[in-house]
Parts: sequence; structure tokens; C-alpha cells
Amino acid sequence: MASPITPSTGLGSGLAIGDIVDALVNSDKLAKQTQITTQTKLVTTKLSGIGTLQSAISAFQTLINPPSGTTSTLQFAGYAAKSSDESKLTVTSDNAAVPGNYTVNVAKVATSSSVATAAFPDGSASAIPSGNLTITQNGISKSYVIPDGATLASVVKQINADSKTSNISANIITDDKGSRLVLNSTVTGADSQITTDSDIEGFTIDATTALDSTSASSAGYIGDLPISAELTINGLKVTSKSNTIDKTLGGVAMTLVGAGTSTVSVSTNTDGLKASLQAFIDSFNTVVKAISSVTKATISDTPDATTGSTVTPAALTGDSLPRSILAQMRDELVTTGATGNLSVLSQLGITTTQSDGTLSLDDTKFAAAVDDKGLAGDVQQLFNGTDSKNGLLARMNTVLTPYTQTGGVFDIRTTSLNKQQKDLLNQQDALNLRVTTLTATLTAKYNAMDLLVGQLKASATSITSFFDSLNASKS
Repeated sequence: MASPITPSTGLGSGLAIGDIVDALVNSDKLAKQTQITTQTKLVTTKLSGIGTLQSAISAFQTLINPPSGTTSTLQFAGYAAKSSDESKLTVTSDNAAVPGNYTVNVAKVATSSSVATAAFPDGSASAIPSGNLTITQNGISKSYVIPDGATLASVVKQINADSKTSNISANIITDDKGSRLVLNSTVTGADSQITTDSDIEGFTIDATTALDSTSASSAGYIGDLPISAELTINGLKVTSKSNTIDKTLGGVAMTLVGAGTSTVSVSTNTDGLKASLQAFIDSFNTVVKAISSVTKATISDTPDATTGSTVTPAALTGDSLPRSILAQMRDELVTTGATGNLSVLSQLGITTTQSDGTLSLDDTKFAAAVDDKGLAGDVQQLFNGTDSKNGLLARMNTVLTPYTQTGGVFDIRTTSLNKQQKDLLNQQDALNLRVTTLTATLTAKYNAMDLLVGQLKASATSITSFFDSLNASKS
């Protein structure tokens, strides 16, 4: 027959010591463990909710206020210009453009200066004596001190270190006569040729002298001298030092590419405006839906097995933060910013859906505003404003920045929740240590009790045996 004694059963007392200790420890642990578990779940849920909210708002803010150096996808140009031949010129327009067709004949495109020094025999490693080099263009000079031990390659590197400000870059081209230091410019137009003055033999370049490629000692301009662009717009002659022309045809910027005739057509930018408006609406609605997802409680017909409640709160249910953000954003939608023919979004057919607070665009009303009322040119002013503050995008960005900026509301809230989470982990560690200690203490005490009971039982058995023996001897 198997022994009824188990490892958790006292040998002396027969009591289930392990079960007794577990029951006592769990009873002591229950209240604090419940508190820690509940608070941990709450903090984790709130962190998730803040993250969801911050992600949606940051994406919206990036759309309305793109980082420096990037192009916004929200292009609210009321009019679109198109070139019939982009191999001749390309065009862009703004809200000052006037619908119509314009014939543009490009006779010449502006060119830049390119000059070369005399040839050196040892390629980029050619030794260059120390001395001074001055490069001049359009009356602006830049001087360089060429140090001892310089090479053609090191001079190139020295010049290119200033190319962003000087608009002049250097390179090495090796022809049949040797390697030449070649200077090129991003500046175009007549009289923009590059000249150099130097006490280093072969480095002086006269702007009026053409390079003779058959002579190693020749230095001068390569090809032709730079010229200005020449074109006509509807027969009117225009001369420009630059191939980018943005003041000649009102509201239209032209970039000349090659000689020839093309037609520039300017028309209402209905599709472009609609695409930008829809992008704004979609991103705004993403924020609205994110706020709803983290604040709207879920109602169920079946009560929760643990709490008995039929309502399950969302991550930030009852938290004023999401609602405050949404209220401020909605205020800007109906606030008049820059003065003009357009003052609110409803004039463009953008309305708020009452059931969920999202925005929607009515195609019919939008078409009427743009095509019939001629408000296409006013859309950009509504969104971008007349200064850096009064446009809808700028005002919306101002509202959101205190929340999303480094050290802002989201950062403060997240830091606080992370601190709470860490504190709860410390509390859990402390509780686990208490449980371990209490378990060891109670186990030791019950084992000691079990030992004593075993000893008493043994004594009782011994005494009983003694009297039984005594009685037997008397009989």
C-alpha cells in the first residue's frame, strides 16, 4: 500500500504543511498583489493610449508643418500651369497666375563659365608651388593661399570647400597635353565668366582668352563665353541671366531647358486642390478616430466574469487630455484667420459628420466653389495665410506644438507613467521578497511544530508501552 505521507505532509503531525503555508502566504499577499496587478494594467493601457494619440497627431503635424528642407504634400495652388514641351521649358504657378495660354519661344538658354589652367604632367599628384590664387566672378573675388607641398588634387579640394558660397567648383580633366585644373560655375548669364590671378605659373586665366587645347601652356575659357537667356512671351522679348524666370509672366515661374517654342497653359487647379484638401481631411480624421479609440468605452451585453460590469473603459476614458486636443483643433476649423473671400472650410464643401466628428468633402459644393464662384485662388490663403501665423495650417500647428514638442505634454505624461510603471515593478519585487521570506518563516515554524508533535507522540507511545508492560507483568 502506498504511503499517505507526501513531501508537504508533516511526518509528526500529519498536517498538510505546504498547503497551510501557501494558504496563509496567499492570504497575506492577495490585497497588495491585486493592487499592483490592477495598477500595472492601468498604467500599461494608458501608455499605449498616449502612444496611439501621439502617433496620429505627430503624423498630422508633419503633414501641415513638414520638416525644414522637405516639400509639403499640401499644395494649395489655385491654378496649374503646364508646358506643352518640357524639353524646352518647365513651369510652376501660384495663386497670382491668370488663366490663359501663352506662346513662349526660347531663342537661347543662359550658360555658365568654364575655364581651365595650363596642363600639368603628373596628373592629380602634380606638385604645385606655394603661392596665392584669386578667383573672380561678377566682381566678387575669393583668395586662396596655396601651401608648400600642395598638389593639383589638394588645390581642387581647397577650392571645393567653398563651393556652396562661391558657386564655383573645381575638378581635374586630363587631355592629351596633361592634367588641367578646371573651374565651373553654377552662376549663368553674360559677363559671368571666371578669371583667376596667381603668382603660380599656369594658374592665371584671362576671361577673354580661349583655351588652346593643343598647347600645354595655354589657359583660358572652354567652349564659348557665358551668355544670357533670350526668349519671347507672346512676341515680347525677355532677356535673363538665369534660366529660372519667375517675375516675367505673372504667377508663373519658368525654367528654361532648351531652345524652341512651347505653349504655357494656365487653368484652375481643381484636381490638385481637391487632392490636397482630401489629404488634410484624411489626416485630421485619423486624429479624430485615434481620440475616439482611446476614450470611447465598450458596452457589452455580457457582464465581465471578474467585475460583473458590462462597460469596459478605453485606455484614456475619462481623461480630459484627448478631448481638450480635439476641441482646440475643431475651434481652429471654424475660426476666421486671414481675411479674404474664403474664411471657413464649409465654403469649400467641407463639413463635420455629426455621428463621429470626422470631416467630409462634398464634391458638388467643392466644384461650385472653385468653378462657379472662382474661389480657387483663395484656397491657399485660407490654409497658408497672409503671414506666418494667420493661416489654418499655422494656427493648427500652434495648437498642437505644446503637446508634441520635446518636453511637451505628451513627454511629461509618458515620463510620469513610466515612473509609475517602474515604481510598480519595485513594489512587485518587494512583494515577491516578502512572499519568499514569509514562506520560509512559516515553513520553518510548522516544521518545528511538526517535529515537536512527533516527539510528543513518541513519548506518548513509550509511556503507553511502559504501562502496558507493567499491567502485563502483574497479570
